[in-house]
Amino acid sequence: MVAQLASELGDARRASAVEAFEALGVCKQLAEAAASLGWQSPSEIQAQSIPIVLKGQDVIGLAQTGSGKTGAFTLPILQDLLANPQHFFALVLSPTRELAIQIAEQVEALGSGIGVKTAALVGGIDMMSQAIQLAKRPHVIVGTPGRVADRLLNMDFEKEIDTVVKAIPRERRTQLFSATMTSKVAKLQRACLRNPARVEAAAKNSTVDTLRQEYLFVPAKYKECYLVFLLTDLASTSAIVFARTCDAVRRTALLLRNLGFGAVPIHGQMSQSKRLAAMAKFKTGERTILVATDVASRGLDIPSVDLVDYVHRVGRTARAGRSGRAVTLVTQYDVELYQKVEQVIGKKLEAHPAEQDAVLVMLERVGEAGRLAAMQMKDADAKKRGRGGKGKGDLDADDADELEGLKRGGKRPAAKRR
Repeated sequence: MVAQLASELGDARRASAVEAFEALGVCKQLAEAAASLGWQSPSEIQAQSIPIVLKGQDVIGLAQTGSGKTGAFTLPILQDLLANPQHFFALVLSPTRELAIQIAEQVEALGSGIGVKTAALVGGIDMMSQAIQLAKRPHVIVGTPGRVADRLLNMDFEKEIDTVVKAIPRERRTQLFSATMTSKVAKLQRACLRNPARVEAAAKNSTVDTLRQEYLFVPAKYKECYLVFLLTDLASTSAIVFARTCDAVRRTALLLRNLGFGAVPIHGQMSQSKRLAAMAKFKTGERTILVATDVASRGLDIPSVDLVDYVHRVGRTARAGRSGRAVTLVTQYDVELYQKVEQVIGKKLEAHPAEQDAVLVMLERVGEAGRLAAMQMKDADAKKRGRGGKGKGDLDADDADELEGLKRGGKRPAAKRR
């Protein structure tokens, strides 16, 4: 009886979701595909942009991270493809390799019922493999504009974008979606879009309401100790720790793993296969902490990230209606920047509670782990130089554990509740 009621309730929800997407002009087949992925109703950006795109107009869409932008541009592409089936139908440009692969997976999931084939063309994967993908004549190509991964709009990609725009048909429909509207996004809009409708589902640089945002003021010399305290205190959660440089990511990941945390790094010096493997371990819960440069801060949908260490960075948690927490560690050298963050997002951050005496109990252990991490990095770099630099950046992955003296397993130490 209970199972029957649950089944009927599930059927009713799916039917309601199908009706909601059909009301936007989405065909029944794709509306059912969206419902089968668990989409209960169109998000705000989807509800505003999809009808415009289906009428044939270019769109620039601005919405918070985790708000359904990928679905907003994918559903119209697939509906047009269904009406006019042909190979090499659509091109999707992404700022990062990981996001490109994620988008390709979403396109295939939504288009599985109509036999859609995609190709992900990104750096870090050999050209022959990608040539084979193209030889299969995909319907949708997803990729980065050049063989550079980290930031599309923060680096000078004008030549690559210009080359792409000249190569594709003049008669086309173009959609541009972003979490933020910056001068560089506006420049891209002027270069690629023709009389676009502007759809804005959130205020500029805003963050979602389900995201709990906090700061923790720490002395710079104890920053690593406070990070360990924070991760220990919130031991039952998954977390992303952001660091500014590749070396800082390596050191932090090693330090945490020396302390028994299940940390895995991801940064631009790692090969694509290692980065994908690291991301997979984190998504599946095999590793509970991801230490990353900003390569992970744009667009990636990582289920159940509870804690993040800012608008793209914090957007990795509290996605698609889920709740989350972002804690920013602020040193005495970061106060001005912290104040600018509050000004940009339009809200005051709450203070995260932490008693310094409780934190500094860990100081000796953290210091020892940090010194060991520095030695491990030095040894690994020496071995890289001995191989002529071959495999640079890859020694941070799990297959280097033996070389760097790291322990397998990687479970977090039990949290001490106060």
